[in-house]
Amino acid sequence: MSIITLTTDMGLRDHYVGVLKGTILKLFPEASIVDLSHDIKPFYVPSAALTVRNSFRDFPRGTVHLIGVSPNRSQRIDHLAVEYAGQYFIGADNGMFPLIFEKAPTRIFNLERIAETATSNVFPTRDIFAVAATHLAKGGIMEVLGRPSEIMNDSGKFHPIIDGSVIRGLALHVDVYGNIITNIDKNLFQTVGQNRSFEIRFRREQHVINRIFDSYADVPEGEKMALFGATGLLEIAINRSNAAQLLGVKHEDVISIEFR
Repeated sequence: MSIITLTTDMGLRDHYVGVLKGTILKLFPEASIVDLSHDIKPFYVPSAALTVRNSFRDFPRGTVHLIGVSPNRSQRIDHLAVEYAGQYFIGADNGMFPLIFEKAPTRIFNLERIAETATSNVFPTRDIFAVAATHLAKGGIMEVLGRPSEIMNDSGKFHPIIDGSVIRGLALHVDVYGNIITNIDKNLFQTVGQNRSFEIRFRREQHVINRIFDSYADVPEGEKMALFGATGLLEIAINRSNAAQLLGVKHEDVISIEFR
């Protein structure tokens, strides 16, 4: 089975997602297409990166992940195909790749040869990314796509900042349940914390969390809590309620952890 996953900010109201899938199936009728999300906040690269980061480990080797968020090419932003952990990732080098990968990728190629033969560059997710994705899903080699390349752009502002005994991170994604997913991972928490007591603070100072739980159900219904999700990222949640709304947390709000 050849799997191609799709992560875009195109929504489902318009025809864009359907056209993208039609292009893939026209090029490779046997492809198995999996939608990760089409509800990414428009042009919001960190949310797209977290969606893929939180998902790709559950797919088999050889899966191709097409990421169509802020996909346009420029003098500073190239189109890339990246091999990592036996899977392929296709998208624009707009700062998302360092947010997806924990280690250096195996191989990176640009998509210049695909772009040279494209009939249009108006819709790069369809006209370039879909072509590259189907080529790899069929078992094609990366060298056909373009030249060896490297990741040039790193959205540094989306990485946590360590200031003595304080970690300052960001709320990068709010899921459908209102859970707030941050950019603070468990390894960083343990390295800085060294088993010390702590307080997690965010927009409304009266809301303080000083314990990490293992499950959303570990607190009474309506109670706020923190836990590390399946991918090791810190989440702020309220059992059976919408944490983002009730706590007043929005995208890119600062989430700080103060260790004593």
